[in-house]
Amino acid sequence: MNHLAALDGVEGWLSQAQASRLHDAAASLTPPARIVEIGSFRGRSTIALARAAPEGVDVVAIDPHAGSDRGPQEIETDAATGQADHERFLANLERAGVRERVRHVRAFSQDALRDVEGEIDLLYVDGAHRYRPARDDIMRWGARVRPGGTMLIHDSFSSIGVTAAILRHLVWSRDFVYVGRTASLAEYRRAEAGPRSALRQLAQLPWFARNVLVKVAIVLRLRSGEWPY
Repeated sequence: MNHLAALDGVEGWLSQAQASRLHDAAASLTPPARIVEIGSFRGRSTIALARAAPEGVDVVAIDPHAGSDRGPQEIETDAATGQADHERFLANLERAGVRERVRHVRAFSQDALRDVEGEIDLLYVDGAHRYRPARDDIMRWGARVRPGGTMLIHDSFSSIGVTAAILRHLVWSRDFVYVGRTASLAEYRRAEAGPRSALRQLAQLPWFARNVLVKVAIVLRLRSGEWPY
């Protein structure tokens, strides 16, 4: 079973190309190292990371499975739905053969800060997409990424809240260099950044505007198709 086949049947908003980017980032690590994922849902990204991570690399998945922030227009908490997600998450990890490789912290990301010690080599952010939680994940967890480490953010230049957090805290940051993106999966490296990094991010705004218009059209039932991610 290759790393993409292992994702078959696992629900989520991570495309195959984005899964490959996560896989490559995790596979490049050298133990001892630590991967932290914020927002696991039913395990699609978790499996991509855990199957690629070399032995000796810690994989920590943080998700409260509270039934909230599950996807487009699914914001409110629902305990029964969250528990179903949690059970499916564990079952999917088991089926993919990575359940023992992953330490799951069932908590909201800001409450989980105390549960993960030390620096992070690879941070994947796909938590709540509203501005404040996205900002907090980028700022507080991003501060834990070691120099030279990687931060990947899903729904960049697609979600309004995530993009607003990026514009406010990463575009002009001196600490993170924009590497590029696979659709809405943006990659940053913790290193000294300059104007070129800022300009490359600002160049993504037309694509962001297009995604917002597509979402509005879908909500208003003016067009059909997949939610852009």
